[in-house]
Amino acid sequence: MPIKEIKVTEAIVRTYTERFLNSLDLDAAIVGGGPAGLMAAAILAEKGAKTALFEKKLSIGGGMWGGGVGFNVIVVQEKARHILDMLKIHYKEFEKGYYTADSIESVSKLISYVKDKGAEIFNLTSVEDVVAKKGKVCGLVINRSPIEMAKLHVDPITIQTKFVIDATGHPAEIANIISEKVGPLKTKKKSVVGERSMFAENGEKFVVDKVGEIFPNVYVAGMCVGAVYGGPRMGPIFGGMLLSGEKAAKLILKRLKS
Repeated sequence: MPIKEIKVTEAIVRTYTERFLNSLDLDAAIVGGGPAGLMAAAILAEKGAKTALFEKKLSIGGGMWGGGVGFNVIVVQEKARHILDMLKIHYKEFEKGYYTADSIESVSKLISYVKDKGAEIFNLTSVEDVVAKKGKVCGLVINRSPIEMAKLHVDPITIQTKFVIDATGHPAEIANIISEKVGPLKTKKKSVVGERSMFAENGEKFVVDKVGEIFPNVYVAGMCVGAVYGGPRMGPIFGGMLLSGEKAAKLILKRLKS
């Protein structure tokens, strides 16, 4: 059978359009495709929540790909080892309580797990605003990242969602949008506090303990937690990122059930 270029085009456009139309009304929308966002998407989708993840970059995985200084190895502590087992990631015990894994394998298997559980992932998609009504966030305003990067005056479109997870890492993009345009956050400053300098032990605990709702229907996960609440950064140990995403998903699942 000869290959027809127009059929290739039709296959791409129709398939993508079908996926996108099916994601216009969600249980949970996750902004940011790093380890915390991906982990949250995996847990939510696994439990049957209609979930989509939006990442502005071409690649998914955030800073996890590069390990530390481009050495493609990550460290995970004992508390998060069950996630490595769940994802079937190969790892070694470096010393008691410290486990190393290949960052490329780790990200690849995490992304694969998310897709296997039924969550949608849309890359090259920027979230430039939220939809807010009656003091609650109920949707996202999205555009194509290349349009945003080129600073073209092209209007965005919207999706509807019951809950949002801001997993945009250090920039805390959704939290900043809400603070500037919608209303005060549930922080001591009523806005994004800003992350502190590195303290790995405290940072790993902080990004899990402080996961929660920062504005009605909006949760934070991963390094975004540190940025929003003023926690320390922790470097290339990724257990806290994974556990943070897991916790955010479980909190939303409880809300969905109720």
